[in-house]
Amino acid sequence: YSLWGPIGLSLMVAIGPERFEEMLAGAREMDQHFQNAPLEQNLPVLLALVGLWHHQGMGHATRAVIPYDQRLARLPAYLQQLEMESNGKGVAMDGHGLTQAAAPIVWGEPGTNGQHAFFQLIHQGRQVVPVEFLIAAEGNEPDMAEHQALLVANCLAQSQALMLGRNLAVAREIVAGGVGEGGGGKQGRGGG
Repeated sequence: YSLWGPIGLSLMVAIGPERFEEMLAGAREMDQHFQNAPLEQNLPVLLALVGLWHHQGMGHATRAVIPYDQRLARLPAYLQQLEMESNGKGVAMDGHGLTQAAAPIVWGEPGTNGQHAFFQLIHQGRQVVPVEFLIAAEGNEPDMAEHQALLVANCLAQSQALMLGRNLAVAREIVAGGVGEGGGGKQGRGGG
């Protein structure tokens, strides 16, 4: 079912017709972008290609979706249903078995929750987990601008730490300098 169709009536009742129309207008705008933007600037195409590269090219079995906005808190669960139900098959449309998984496992949680749960695995684990960090362009409440700025800073810091990390030599220097082994950052993986 698609929330853009009749099933979206319950959403319209919950958020009101004006907000529902705004959501539909945003979806329409993205549909037009997808249809008309050149490939090198086409956000849905680029995101799909990165996803294919991570899963099919690099063999990463999972993909984390980490929103830094409570309004998107349930987006990872929605994407799980959307993508894994649709692509979680072991058989192609022609009835032949697939030689590899069609899509990655999608999971996630709002970043402020995940930092105290699975970020240790993402930052220090041995497996690579592609992560999509999401930030809202504007906060929900104008009087919470400082809170929004902190969320943006937190998200950018997490993504930068994951992208750059620390190599093993730098991690050893940090441990030697008095930081416990659990606090050494992305040890033994990439970065410099």
